[in-house]
Parts: sequence; structure tokens; C-alpha cells
Amino acid sequence: MSRTKVFGLMLVLAMVALVVGVPSTTAQDDPLRITLVINGNLGDQSFFDSAQRGMDRLMDEGYNVEINTIELGTDEAAWEPGLGDAMGDVDNYDMLITGTWQMAEFLAARSHLYPDKFYVMYDQGVPYDDEAFCVEGCTNVYSVIYKQNEGSFLAGVYAGAMTTADIEGMNPEAVIGALGGQDIGVINDFIVGYEQGACLVNPDVRTLVQYAGGWFDAPKGKEIALAMYEQQADIVFQIAGQTGNGVFEAAEEQGRYAIGVDSDQATIIQETYPDQAARILTSMMKNVDNSLYRAVDLHLQGELPYGEVEAIGIAEGGVGLARNDIYYDNTPEAILDLVDAAEEAVLNGEITVNTAYGEGAVPVGVPCNEMPETEFDPSMYLE
Repeated sequence: MSRTKVFGLMLVLAMVALVVGVPSTTAQDDPLRITLVINGNLGDQSFFDSAQRGMDRLMDEGYNVEINTIELGTDEAAWEPGLGDAMGDVDNYDMLITGTWQMAEFLAARSHLYPDKFYVMYDQGVPYDDEAFCVEGCTNVYSVIYKQNEGSFLAGVYAGAMTTADIEGMNPEAVIGALGGQDIGVINDFIVGYEQGACLVNPDVRTLVQYAGGWFDAPKGKEIALAMYEQQADIVFQIAGQTGNGVFEAAEEQGRYAIGVDSDQATIIQETYPDQAARILTSMMKNVDNSLYRAVDLHLQGELPYGEVEAIGIAEGGVGLARNDIYYDNTPEAILDLVDAAEEAVLNGEITVNTAYGEGAVPVGVPCNEMPETEFDPSMYLE
């Protein structure tokens, strides 16, 4: 029997369709024209490809939409003017979608100029309360963020259990790694969840953390991963965009393992790079595709909560672990059961996952003996 948990996409409470300052979402015969602005390039096999999959799914399922994707490339100096040009092209879109923390203030500062247009920001909320950016409250902007700490907690549970398992490529030392693209809030939210999950199942685990300083440098990612494997890490969790692709190369060369991010990265590269894919035991999926598909669907129903930021996690299908053939073929039965049980414990509130955000934010590097206590007992599964 498949263990994959299918989480339906939960609808938010219906909001009043006509809110002051928000254009009407009344259904129309003409297609909804959507511009997707990528501050990078498609083909990253991760975050941006996931966003495009959400658009493709809308088309495949017969939604009355037209999609135009604009790739701004890797030159960060081109991102703000590129987004400005796309937003100013008002004759060619009804809704514009963009994402990542680098673009939030750019979008916010211009949204009031086009009050009859709709905007969706993913992976970062626009600063709704900051009048320096949201001049009129950004009431035509919907933001969706992800509880990446929840999904990364499961990745940590998995890595913490697997690091001392009797599997070829795992050494007896309880050491794992995490490679972040930059030392920023969203990446640290991944890491604190990962560290907590690993500590829960193995209080002796040591988590190596390093930041690459960028998102488009696979050789640097490989160099850092090789150093982590040299320090006895069995598994490295890559949270670094295209830089993280270098982790997979290092894992293949060293006969070690990796955890992917944002998409099911093993299945994406399995045909072209089968030996690398075999080393990606799972991925912490940030389901950008699901969230954007859902946003457009709710918009067409007049139910998307513009002027707000919404956080979605495991329960809403926003994040989760990739459970594919590689995962099942390489994971002992007890650890499969452990991960499923830990996921259920998060869903039922038995475990509160650490976060790098807000009041009570947890820093990276908290020792295992200072992690919050929980009634969840992993030893039931690992004996």
C-alpha cells in the first residue's frame, strides 16, 4: 500500500468580492491573461520550474487563461527594471505573478499605479503595513508564503534517522549537512526546522551549516558539499537553488547522499542524470505549483484574499517530502514509519516546529539539548 499522503488543497474562507480599492473578479468570457515574471531562468529543476508547472497545469486542465512567462535572467540589476516593464505593459495582462524576497518591495512600490490589475507574490509577503512601499495598502496584491520549516522538519527527522542506518554510503558518525544559498530569513527557516527534526530522533547528531552566498554557482555548491562529506556528513540538504545542484554532483562522486529542495529533484533529473538522482533520497518540496494553481482558481471564483498574506504548510499541501521509488527503495521500514508518524504529529499539533520568523524566532545552530520538548517518542520506531 502506498504511504504517500494526499493532502487536498484547502480553500480559504470566502471574502467579500468588492473590497474598497480592489478590482472586481467577476467572471468574464475573455481569458484571464497571466504574466509570470521569473527573476532567473527556467530550467533550474527546482523553484522556478515549479512555478511554471503551476501555470502549465492550469492550461492542461482547461482553465480559461493565457500564460506569458518572462525570464529576467541571473543579473540582479535587471530584475527591478524588468518587473517594472512587465507591470507597465497593462494592455497585455490581467494578473501578474512573481516571487522571491528580492522582488517583494519592487512589486509593492508599483502596485498602486495599476489599480485595475491583480498581483500575486509568492514565497514572500509584500510589506502591507509599510506606506513607503504599499502606498495604498497593496490591496490588489495577494501574497502566499510557505511553512518551509514544517517540511524541513520532516527532512531533518529523515536525515537524523538515516545518518546512522546500516546502509551503504552512511558512516557510523551522526553528521548531516545543510547548504543555504544565503544567510537570510527564509533559508534559516528551512534550517531551524531541519535541525529540530534531526535532534528529535538523534540527540547526538551534528549538523554542518554553510551558506554559498548566491544561487547560480553549482561549482561552489559542489565544493562546499565535498568539504561537508570530508567532515563525515552522510547527507547534505541543499537549499541553494542552482548552486545546490553541485551537491548532487558531489554526492555521486563520494558515494554519499543528498536531499533536494522545492521540487522532487530526483525524478526531475532521473532520466538525464540517473546516477545523481539515485543519491537524492528525498526532497523537501515547496509546492509553488500547487499554490499558484490554487491562487488562480480562487481568483476566478472571486475568493482570493487580496491585501493579505497567507501561509500554507503540510496541511494545505504547501510543503512536504518527496516519497518516490528512490525514497522507498533506500529507506528502512522503521524510518518510513517514523517519518509518517512525525508528519502526523505536526498535523495534530503534538509537535510545534521551530521557525526563524516572528516572536519567538529560533536562531540557526541551537544545540540539541536546548530544543523544545515534545511527547512524540521516536524510539518507538527506531528500536
